[in-house]
Amino acid sequence: MKIDSKLVNISYDFAQKRTKFEFNSYGDITSSLEEFLNKNVALEIKSQGKRTTTANSYCWVLLGELQEKLGIPKEEIYREYVRHCGIYEVVPIKNEAVSKFTESWQKNGLGWITDTVDSKLDGYTNVIAYYGTSVYNKREMAVLLSQIVDDCVEQGIPTKKKEDIDSLLEELK
Repeated sequence: MKIDSKLVNISYDFAQKRTKFEFNSYGDITSSLEEFLNKNVALEIKSQGKRTTTANSYCWVLLGELQEKLGIPKEEIYREYVRHCGIYEVVPIKNEAVSKFTESWQKNGLGWITDTVDSKLDGYTNVIAYYGTSVYNKREMAVLLSQIVDDCVEQGIPTKKKEDIDSLLEELK
C-alpha cells in the first residue's frame, strides 16, 4: 500500500526505547489501515519532492497570458484548472454545516475551493473539496502545467519551446 503523507512529528520514548513518528495524509484512510493496527509492518519512506518554483512560476505566467487573451481574471482561470485537473475529496456534510465547512476550507488558500452536489443521504449535501496546488506532488503539478500549456497553444499564446517545457515537466516527475 502506498500512502502520500507528510511527516509531522518525531519523538523518542526513552522508557520504551522506541522512536515514534506521526504522519498526516489527505482524506480519510483509516479503514484502509485498520487491518495493520497493532501488527508489525515494514515501512519505506521516500521524499516525493516538491514542485519547483520554476514550474509554479511558469504556470502563473501562462495564467496571466490567458487572462489577457480571454479577459477573465487569472485567479478565476486558476480555480477552473484546479476543478478540471485537481485532486479532491467528496465529503457528505450535514446541510446546516455546508456553509461553515466551505468557509473554513477556502481559508486554506486560493485553490482550496468547493462545489456541492446532491447526496443520497437525507439531510446531507456532498461537498466536493478541492485541494489547492500548494499540496500537489510533482505528478499532480505536471498534469496541471501540461493542461495550461495545451490550452495556451490552442489560444495561440506563445509558450516555451517543447524541449523547455519537457525539461520543466521532467523536473516535476
